[in-house]
Order: sequence, then structure tokens, then C-alpha cells
Amino acid sequence: MKRTPLIVVLILGLAVVGGLAWWLTHQHKPATEIVLYGNIDLRQVELAFNGAERVDAVLASEGDHVARGQILARLDTGRLGPQAAQAAAQVAAQQEAVDKLRRGARPEEIDQARANMASAAADAHDASDKYDRLAALAQSSSGRALSRQDLDDAKSAAEMAAGRLAVSQQALRLQVIGPRREDIAQAEAQLQGYRAQLALVQSELTDAVLLAPMSAIVRSRLIEPGEMASPQKPAFSLAITDPKWVRAYVTETDLGLVHPGMKATITTDAFPKRNFAGWVGFISPVAEFTPKTVQTPDLRTSLVYEIRVFVKDPNDDLRLGMPATVHLPLAAAGASPGSR
Repeated sequence: MKRTPLIVVLILGLAVVGGLAWWLTHQHKPATEIVLYGNIDLRQVELAFNGAERVDAVLASEGDHVARGQILARLDTGRLGPQAAQAAAQVAAQQEAVDKLRRGARPEEIDQARANMASAAADAHDASDKYDRLAALAQSSSGRALSRQDLDDAKSAAEMAAGRLAVSQQALRLQVIGPRREDIAQAEAQLQGYRAQLALVQSELTDAVLLAPMSAIVRSRLIEPGEMASPQKPAFSLAITDPKWVRAYVTETDLGLVHPGMKATITTDAFPKRNFAGWVGFISPVAEFTPKTVQTPDLRTSLVYEIRVFVKDPNDDLRLGMPATVHLPLAAAGASPGSR
């Protein structure tokens, strides 16, 4: 009977010690990181030819890694080649015509015009002298030495010679002055039109080669040789491997702890022993309801903000849509050299 109080005391002491141990074990500790859940995302590009021609060759397939500027496919240029040659010939011919107008008359042409004027002046002088002699003879003989018709013919010949002299003088003047400014402007405008036509055909020739706009992976090959291409029909679907990001959502209570440039660590189920470095690159300014596909301990009706956590993946291991976990340390947050 005397042992009963001692046992009770021991039981109470053990209860107190156990309660104290439980309290020490389960006491609230400040959070050291924010854990978010999301999926790997990246940009995709649908490539199409800019022209409507028959496909001549397709040089890339699904899964190929393509570099910026790499040729993916080509169109048949059997009709565009002759059109480009014709346009180039028109430009060359019109360029010569413009150069000719700009240079004006050659010295030899001016000398020829002077010679023609001198010849016309001599003819006019002879015709005028002949008419003067006949007129004097007719006057001295009271019209009996020659007929009126002969005198009129001599006068007409003198007037015609004087007209030819005036024409020769104007021709020499025009040769010295050179072409009109309006004629040069018209020729230059026509030259610009031919150049524009040549540039258009050359652009069509350039568009006949489909190039990769950036380094990417071919997701889908949507066209084959012999098919008709058009701007409305995609030829390839590309997945851009850089940048990649995790599309995740942060609650309003944690929003004040997250800022652009904040360092992050990303883990995936596919690579459980690897940590991918990253940084917060974008925080949405608009709240939204949590998408049903996002796994988060908060209620799905809670308002959250989308963030993009960019990931460094030099080996291209992460795939589109892959689930990922984002760890945002709260003790030390820093900026990253990445960008959106």
C-alpha cells in the first residue's frame, strides 16, 4: 500500500517528461523555404513557308536537334530562277539608259551637231546670195530677164535654207544642254520599279528555303516532298530548348516572400538525385484561381499568382509538361544572370 503513491508519482513524472519531449519535438519552427509544384514549360514555334510552291526537299525529321539558320526544307525554284534572271536583265538595261541620260551627249555628237549647223549656215548663205542676185537682176530688167516663178523659187529656197539653219542651231543647243530633268527622273523611276521587281523575286527565292529561326528540337514534321506548300500550312513544329521554365503558382500569403531574380532549386521525379538551378523570372500581376492540374496543399479555390521559374538545363533533359517541384530558399535569395 505504501508503494502506490510512489508509483503514481513515477507515472506523473513520466507523463510530464513525455509531454515536454513531445512539445520540444513538435514546437513550431520558422519555414526556411517555399515549396511549389508545377510543370516544365517551353516555347513552341509553328514554321511555314512564305510562298506557295511544290516542296522539293525536306531535310529534318522528328527529334532532330537543329541550329539557328539550318536549312529544314526547300521549295522548287524552277520558275523563280528565270524570273529573277529576267528582272536582273531589265535592271541592267535600264541602268545603262539612266547612265546615258545623266552623261548627256558625247563630245563627238556635239561636234557633229556643230558641223551640221555649219553646213546649214553655208547653204543658207548661198541660197540668200542667189536670191539677192536674182532679185537685183529682175529689178534691173524690169522683170524681163527671168520669170516670176524663178524668183519665187529662189526666195523659197533661201527661206528653207534659213529654216534648216535654225533647226541645226537648236539641235546643237540641245546637245550642249543635255537631256531634260524630267526625262532623267522618269528613267530613274522606271529603274526603281525594275529593282523592286528584282528584289521581290529574290525575296521569293530566299523564302523558298525554310531555315530554323533558332536552336530547337523538331517536334513534328508536317510536310513531305511533292506536296504543295503555303503560308497557311505549317511545315514543322519546333520546341525551343532554351529558355525552359517551371510554371507554378504561389499563394497570396507567400507572394510577399517571392521576388524576380530569386534563386531556386528544381527537382523532378525523373531525376530524383539531381537538382537543377533556376531563378524566378516572372510573377503575374493578376490573381487567378488555382488550376486543377496544379498539386498544392492549399484549397483549389484559393487565389494564387502564376510565376515562372527559369531552369538551367544544358543537357536538355527536361521535357515539356514534366512535373517539377520548386524550392525557394528564404534565408538567402539572390539574383540570377538569367532573363525572361
